[in-house]
Amino acid sequence: MQLKDGSRLLLLCLLALQQFDFNAGARILAPFVFPGKSHFMMTNAIIRELVKQGHEVTFVTPFSLANEKLGANYTEILIKQWPIWPTLLKLTNAKSIMDMTDMSTEEMLKMVYIMGLESTDFALEQPEFQKLVHAKDKVGKYDLLLAEQFYNEGAYILGHLYQIPIVTITTSAYHNVYDSFVGTITPWSYSPHLYKPYTEHMSLTQRINSIYTCLLEEAIRAFWYYPKQDAIMRKHFSKIMPVVPTIKQLQRNVSAILFNSYMPLESPRPLAFNTIPVGGLHIKPPKALPANIKKFLDEAKHGAVYFSLGSQVRSADLPPEKLEIFLKVFRGMKQRILWKFEDEQLPNLPANVMVQKWMPQNDILAHPNVKVFIAHGGLFGTQEAVYHGVPVLGMPFYADQYLNIEKGKNAGFTLGLDYRYITEEQLRSSLTELLENPKYMANMKRASKVFRDRPLSGMDTAMYWINYVIEHRGAPHMIAAGVDMPFYQFYMLDIVAIALALVLLPTLALCLCCCKASKNKKQKLH
Repeated sequence: MQLKDGSRLLLLCLLALQQFDFNAGARILAPFVFPGKSHFMMTNAIIRELVKQGHEVTFVTPFSLANEKLGANYTEILIKQWPIWPTLLKLTNAKSIMDMTDMSTEEMLKMVYIMGLESTDFALEQPEFQKLVHAKDKVGKYDLLLAEQFYNEGAYILGHLYQIPIVTITTSAYHNVYDSFVGTITPWSYSPHLYKPYTEHMSLTQRINSIYTCLLEEAIRAFWYYPKQDAIMRKHFSKIMPVVPTIKQLQRNVSAILFNSYMPLESPRPLAFNTIPVGGLHIKPPKALPANIKKFLDEAKHGAVYFSLGSQVRSADLPPEKLEIFLKVFRGMKQRILWKFEDEQLPNLPANVMVQKWMPQNDILAHPNVKVFIAHGGLFGTQEAVYHGVPVLGMPFYADQYLNIEKGKNAGFTLGLDYRYITEEQLRSSLTELLENPKYMANMKRASKVFRDRPLSGMDTAMYWINYVIEHRGAPHMIAAGVDMPFYQFYMLDIVAIALALVLLPTLALCLCCCKASKNKKQKLH
């Protein structure tokens, strides 16, 4: 009897072992060439998780992770950083990033597309990138290309050369321009342009303005941006390839897009099967705070306010008169203020204010005594505030920050200020409202519950779909037929033309007949 039981147990163990795939780790090439530091909050989190799950990752990056010692499965190819901020300040004639508040949407579009062209050209000519291009025996070396869905589509050439599918990651919310390369049509009537501070409930004027911007961007991409990117591709690859694929052709090899948003920060919209919301995947369980910050927050009997303008906007660059407004208001508050401030020697610092040039934002927002977050409206910080349930006082400076703050205002957990015109009374009044009116905290707690309530976490969702695309060799069954349709078919312009012809041609024929009959009648009268 014991022998039978032993045999049965051995058989069950063998069957169980068969369920494990000891060669499950895929080989992933991940070129992320745009040197936007904040973008790598999401990118680095994904790279770490892929390595943790046993995948072999070759990471092409301007920001090293070598000091994290990720192990034998991690290979890093470090490339030079394109000089992002000197270039952007020169393009915009701005003295600092804060001056970008005055930029129009048209100027912003021009800036990001020039930025994309120049940073792509710079990355493709780097020796480290060229080494990947000229490597021998490329086919079969990798299973997937993981890249950023930004303005560096030229990096997708590696997917073409290594004959592997592509999964892209966008660190922003869904952008209407993605429609053409995922094969869907977004209703512009309630889905505003990403750089417009409008919600899905737009007025007539707002809809006109948003649709105009969407059309303008489509025109920029079709008649200027794509031809420029194609020229860059020919510049770098025409000598080694008889036919250099266009950017549009490279985009057709994208199997899935992981975009950085989720309800309630993303409004309902039509999405293709291969367009996956993974917002908040960078958020980790809070770690223990540094002793000085923990003590400062623990002893905040009346609560605390956390103030940070992110990784790109520096509080130290605020004009002196604006700094004085903040210091005066903070000095008169009973709450404590944690301020990410790049100059730790800030003079006349009130006793209730602590400044440091770096602070662990996610861990701070998780502290129960933090009651308000003064922020610039960047998407990562907004997601962290929603996740931890902390109302926001937003001061946007550029890009999608206006939209993020407007969404928060519409949902009732954010108030907004324009730093250019901020007054002592406005700041004091806004902070008092957020701290003392319980509706903002209640609205934020509801939003936090929605943001957290999903079948899989953002990271687990991203891992599932990356693995899915690898397992199904590009998962072509997820790609909509619209990807391969020409522009006029995709937007049904041929059907519209036929419909107009069916209506107008008989009308025109009738008019001609009437004119001819009238002419004949006049001739008979004469």
